[in-house]
Amino acid sequence: MKILKFFLSKLFVLSFIFSGTASADLNEILDAGKVRIAVPESFAPFGSLGADGEHEGFDVDVAKLIAEDLGVELEIIPVTSKQRIPYLETDKVDLVISSMGANPSRAKSIWFSSAYAPFFSGAFASADKSISNVNDLAGYKIGLTAGTLEDLELTEIAPDGAEIVRFGDNAATQSAFISGQVDVIVTGNTVAAQMGENNPNLDIKTKFIMNDSPCFIGIKRGNLDLLLWTNVFILHKTLGGQLDDLSQKWFGQSLPPLPTM
Repeated sequence: MKILKFFLSKLFVLSFIFSGTASADLNEILDAGKVRIAVPESFAPFGSLGADGEHEGFDVDVAKLIAEDLGVELEIIPVTSKQRIPYLETDKVDLVISSMGANPSRAKSIWFSSAYAPFFSGAFASADKSISNVNDLAGYKIGLTAGTLEDLELTEIAPDGAEIVRFGDNAATQSAFISGQVDVIVTGNTVAAQMGENNPNLDIKTKFIMNDSPCFIGIKRGNLDLLLWTNVFILHKTLGGQLDDLSQKWFGQSLPPLPTM
């Protein structure tokens, strides 16, 4: 009898754990009738505040498609680069769609979907600067956003004599380059293109590409149902052409082949 009670108690605990895991992700969103999605606070064309006071951009449009397919209300939560993972870990958001690259370090904390958007990072500066690789950054002041993949990678490979200046958000990083506070900006190709479009007199050229880093959707560890649903969503919108339409709209280019998880 004692043995039977022991196994029944263990079975109860296991059933509670598994039922809790299932209801903590996709089912919870469907039951609540709302999905909370983090998008870039000021990282055009992925996400920024539009002239009408509403958030707009590639990531914002993807968030809207997700809410539409889920059949729930969308709550947009703007975040900085540093807030993306903590907001997932503390249950402030259900998904992070914020131009986020995947790497082994981040994967210790959160799960990643298949890639949903193209992105590469590089060094950009005026045409007169003789910079063709990372070693040429010696003697220059380089601006970048703290906590980004660019920050992590350049910190490891920057040559002696290169001064890295870190800013709290992407808007501050861009302003520093435009105003001449830094000589070089290390950021994404779409950001550099947007800067040039918004500032026609700005002398900004691609000096070298650091890495090809497509964007992934961040999901809290353990939310398996939500991860699987998100990957099906990305596949469906890729095959259906919706992600290509958004790429044309915001990046001015066709959606390239992207990696899957």
